[in-house]
Amino acid sequence: PITGNDEGIFGFGEDASSRVGYTNLVSNTGVVASDVSAVGTARRSLGACEYGDDKGIFGFGYTGSYTAITNLVSNAGVVASDVTGVGTGRSAVGCSYGTDKGIFGFGYKASTSVSMTNLVTNAGVVGTDVTGVGTARYNLTACEYGEDKGIFGFGNSGSATAVTNLVSNAGVVATDTTGVGTARYSPAACGYGGNKGIFGFGDTGSYTAVSNLVSNAGVVATDTTGVGTARSSLAACEYGINKGIFGFGWTGSKASMTNLVTSLGVVGTDVTGVGTARDNPAACSFN
Repeated sequence: PITGNDEGIFGFGEDASSRVGYTNLVSNTGVVASDVSAVGTARRSLGACEYGDDKGIFGFGYTGSYTAITNLVSNAGVVASDVTGVGTGRSAVGCSYGTDKGIFGFGYKASTSVSMTNLVTNAGVVGTDVTGVGTARYNLTACEYGEDKGIFGFGNSGSATAVTNLVSNAGVVATDTTGVGTARYSPAACGYGGNKGIFGFGDTGSYTAVSNLVSNAGVVATDTTGVGTARSSLAACEYGINKGIFGFGWTGSKASMTNLVTSLGVVGTDVTGVGTARDNPAACSFN
C-alpha cells in the first residue's frame, strides 16, 4: 500500500485582518514556499485530507457562516475552484483512510458541537452526512495511522478532552477511547514513519507544545515534552513519504513558524516562518 506522499500543502485560515484562501506548498525536504494566490472561498476552521493515493481536498469551514464547500488539490499541488458542499456546513477536520480515501468529521455549527462524518471517495467526491459516533466536539484534529486507518482526537466538548475515535480501513468511526495525554483543544496531527501518527501542540487553558505519538495499532502514547513554541490553532501534514510538519497557529498572535517531525516522530525546534502568519488553516499531503 501507499505509505505516504512526498509533498504537502497548508491552506486557508485567518491572517491579521481577514479570512484567507491562499496556500503554501511544502517540498519533499520540508521547505515551505511563499504564498500562492487564493483559489476558492476564503475561510478558516476547515479540514483537509488526502484521497486517490496522491491528491488532497480542503473542505468545510467558516466564511462568516458555516459552509460545506470543498476544493480539490491535484497531485501537482494545484488547488481547484469551489465544489458545492455536500453535508452539513460546519467547522470540521479530516484524515485519510483505506490508502486512497478520506473522511471529514466532527466540528461546530450554529452554536452546536457535532460528531457527524462525511466520507471522501478515491475520486474526491464527498458523501452525505453519516450519523456521528463518539463525543460531539470541535477544535479537535485527526491523522492517519497503520497505513490505511485514521484517528480523531482531543477537542472541546464543553471542556478540553483527550478522547480519541479510531477510523477503520472501511471508514467506520469507533466509539470513544479514553483519552491518553493532556486534554486540550486546537492541536494538530499528521502521519509519520509510513504507518504512525502524532498529535501536537494545542490549548489546555494555556498554550502547549506537548505531543503524543500514535502507534501503527492506533494506540496513543503519554505526553512527550514539548519542543518548539507553544501554540494552538495550527495545522500539520506529512511530507517526504515518512516525515511530518506542524505549521502556523496562534501564540497570542498569528504565527507562521514550522516544526519538522522526523521519520521517528521527533519534533524539531522552530523554523522561521515562510508565508503570511495566520491561524486556523488546514493541511494535507499530495504527490
